[in-house]
Amino acid sequence: MNSYLRDLESETIYILREAYNRVHPLAMLWSIGKDSTALLWMVRKAFFGRVPFPVVLLDTGMELPEVYEFRDRLIEEWGLECITHPCPPEAEMDPTLPPATRAAMRKTEGLKTLLEDKKYKGIIAGIRRDEQGLRAKERVFSPRSFDGAWDFKDQPAEFWGQYKTEFPEGMHLRIHPILQWTELDIWRYTQDQDIPCCDLYFARDGKRYRSLGEKNITFPVVSEASNIDEIIAELETTNTSERAGRSMDKETEDSFEKLRSRGYM
Repeated sequence: MNSYLRDLESETIYILREAYNRVHPLAMLWSIGKDSTALLWMVRKAFFGRVPFPVVLLDTGMELPEVYEFRDRLIEEWGLECITHPCPPEAEMDPTLPPATRAAMRKTEGLKTLLEDKKYKGIIAGIRRDEQGLRAKERVFSPRSFDGAWDFKDQPAEFWGQYKTEFPEGMHLRIHPILQWTELDIWRYTQDQDIPCCDLYFARDGKRYRSLGEKNITFPVVSEASNIDEIIAELETTNTSERAGRSMDKETEDSFEKLRSRGYM
């Protein structure tokens, strides 16, 4: 592993250990995608081969079949305590939202019911700043109200690896250990560590998934990259957005902003 990836990994492991030491009870969202699976790999490194908190799939019932198969395989191979938490139906979402945004909102509402049910004070999530403009404003330890609302104008300062983890009752923390990673970093690390990943990331018939979401709102993009070497080479030159296959991002200019303000990851 080169020194750059080693430094990223070390920082992530430090954040994970800080979260485990200072925030209770704690859980991790696992979308089964490349980012959260690479993060889960580092959780196992941080805690000497085990995952000391539950991992949670917010399940809409609309994941691609390959995603469910990959989940089941890693649960068995890595001995995971995995909670599959059902999300509320689309009929209960805000009818004023555009269709794909309304479908995506199910996971936000699913997270709210998870917090209500399990009373978690900390939720680890595998988001990165480079994915989307609003995520660039995130903090590593990000306070949320009980309903998940995020005030990006009122975030705690984070200097020299010092994080604020105590907030008023009724709030919870979103913890983002790979916030500073990029898509290329994740793939280079996955290659270096030989981390398993879902086959949907590799091209079939000239298309592949850059980002995995529900099958009704996520679609593959044009690509010939059929292995990690080819994915890395493609990402070094492409101008195509990582979220190009996410239909909700194309509905209205503020679709993602509406989701984030209501608690979307």
